Amino acid sequence: MVKRAVTMKRRRPEVTSHRHEAGRCLHILRELSAFIDDELSGDICGEIRRHLGACPRCEEFVASLRQTVSLCRRSPAPVLSQNDRARMRAKILAAARAR
Repeated sequence: MVKRAVTMKRRRPEVTSHRHEAGRCLHILRELSAFIDDELSGDICGEIRRHLGACPRCEEFVASLRQTVSLCRRSPAPVLSQNDRARMRAKILAAARAR
C-alpha cells in the first residue's frame, strides 16, 4: 500500500478585519515602485510597511510585484529590428494622438 502525502492548502489571512481608508491603499500602490527600488525616505517606507502589515491584499500585491521586477531584471531585453522599432513607434504615436 502506498501512502500519499497530504497537502494542506495554506489559508490566506482574513481581509475583513482590514478597513480600507478612503484612497489609502491607492496612495500606497502609487508609491510601490519607488518603495521596491529603495527610493523613498525612511519615514515613507515605514508608513508603507505598517500598511502592508495590516493589509493582506496589498502585501500580496507587493510580493507579486517584487517577483515580476526580479524576473524582468534577469531577462535580457529583446533585440528589435529597425522595422520593428519603426512599427512600434508608429503605434505609440497613434495611441497618443487618439487620447
